[in-house]
Amino acid sequence: MATIHENMLTELFENLVKQFIQDNLEKIMKAEIKSFMDDDDHSGHNSRNGYYKRSLHTKFGYIDDLQVPRDRNGDFHTQVFQPYQRRDGWLEEAVIQMYKCGMGTRDVARFIESMFGSHYSPSTVSNITATVLEDIQNWQSRPLKRRYSVIYLDGLYVKLKRSTVSGEVIYFAMGIDEDGHRQILGFYVGGQESANGWRDVLKDLYQRGAQEVLLGVFDGLPGLDDAFRETYPKADVQHCIVHKVRSTFPKIRVQDKTDFIDDLKTIYNALDHDLALAAFDTVKAKWGKKYPKEIQSWEEQLPTLLTFYKYPELIKAAIYTSNPIERMNKEFRKRLKPMNSLTTIDAAEKIIYLDVLDYNETYSSRVIRGFGDAVVKKELALMFEERYPAAVTHEPA
Repeated sequence: MATIHENMLTELFENLVKQFIQDNLEKIMKAEIKSFMDDDDHSGHNSRNGYYKRSLHTKFGYIDDLQVPRDRNGDFHTQVFQPYQRRDGWLEEAVIQMYKCGMGTRDVARFIESMFGSHYSPSTVSNITATVLEDIQNWQSRPLKRRYSVIYLDGLYVKLKRSTVSGEVIYFAMGIDEDGHRQILGFYVGGQESANGWRDVLKDLYQRGAQEVLLGVFDGLPGLDDAFRETYPKADVQHCIVHKVRSTFPKIRVQDKTDFIDDLKTIYNALDHDLALAAFDTVKAKWGKKYPKEIQSWEEQLPTLLTFYKYPELIKAAIYTSNPIERMNKEFRKRLKPMNSLTTIDAAEKIIYLDVLDYNETYSSRVIRGFGDAVVKKELALMFEERYPAAVTHEPA
């Protein structure tokens, strides 16, 4: 009995909500036609002509007798919905959201039909999500801010099907602007990760307005340093400490791993740059003979591994590794995994774009720790002014 009573209450509530929605839609349309008829262009040679009934699916339920006002000349059209629209757009939005969460077009089509009785073929679902492609083009060409304190670069491999299925990279660029807000600036799908690929990415960022950058943070991909400096010759390079430690770790014998890694920490956790160099000398003296190649590799890369010491201590956590963009990529990888292999580049772009929008909206009003500090902002502003005097411009190579 309790269950029957609950069902009756639920149905009553749903009907009340649906009636409330219908009443308000009809009030809006009445106000629309009144304004339309009061307009000087329509008064005198036109008149109202009652109502006609039509149906409309809404997220709150199905309305089968919506009263739509009309005029005698047939010139009035409500803005509540399009002339032949039978839904208020919520189902199409639901399709896009399901697709974004990793459901394939066939899965979405089956789900829609089972839940709502509406037949959506996989091709129809694909057409609905294709509306995103135009938004992607506009987003990818949008103007960027002129100054970015930091730009992170990282690639994410996904499986794409052309004639065969193969792993291809998605290039990601993320920036922290002068106000300390972190945003994804662009993503570029296809091919194998290379310095030339990154060169094209960086040129695109520059041409879209990101012309003054203080620091680039990325891993040690061969040639990436040169590609970055071609576009931003006045910017510093910070190689990711975490990447460097990870690449060193497998080369150290098991019995030495803990001590070796702990000793490396004394380098990048030192209080200042001079103490970091002294710490490296100590590590080199201790391990240089046993692991000469590994120590040499650190020594050669030390200038770009310790760049963060040139910047305020309060933003160290944000700039000495590429963890921010790697964490983002990890989340994107989770979203892409259920789809197994994405059939086309367009499909990959749709998924990534929708996730990117969510990411940027989440961080649009957050100030990254340290970047909101008044002293830090002043120091970074001075760096910008020293490197990029107002009258001097630079064209990328």
